Amino acid sequence: MKDKVIIDVCCGSKMFWFDKNNKNVIFNDNRELDTNLCDGRKLVISPDTMMDFTDLNLIEDKSMKLVVFDPPHLTSLGKNSWMAKKYGRLKDDWKPMIKKGFSECFRVLDDYGVLIFKWNETDIPIKEILSLTDIEPLFGHISGKRSNTHWVCFMKLS
Repeated sequence: MKDKVIIDVCCGSKMFWFDKNNKNVIFNDNRELDTNLCDGRKLVISPDTMMDFTDLNLIEDKSMKLVVFDPPHLTSLGKNSWMAKKYGRLKDDWKPMIKKGFSECFRVLDDYGVLIFKWNETDIPIKEILSLTDIEPLFGHISGKRSNTHWVCFMKLS
């Protein structure tokens, strides 16, 4: 892992990656899954490492140049629903979990490294999520059919 400088801490099925086997990336998730969704599509979650994003214990401080943080964002999913399988789901204690996730992402991020954060505010507004980190974002972009997915860029300034 020492030659890898990028980590996706909640990679899931690597949906937005162009190269799902990029040799520079540690694809991490806290689960593995190989199943068919209700519509017949295959869903495979096969990370390089299995750590919870709140405890990236295999990753050294300041060892990553780029961190991708796309945590689960839905709170009202059934445990075995296809959306929970595909995206994961937030538990009731999501605030300390997301706060610790940001903290871990910034811990492993090198000085002047970049954190790309993705959040869908269907259940929780982005403002509430961004209040869980002391680091100010540089810029962001809203996308999606309903304009409720936010891409946010941070830089770890020393």
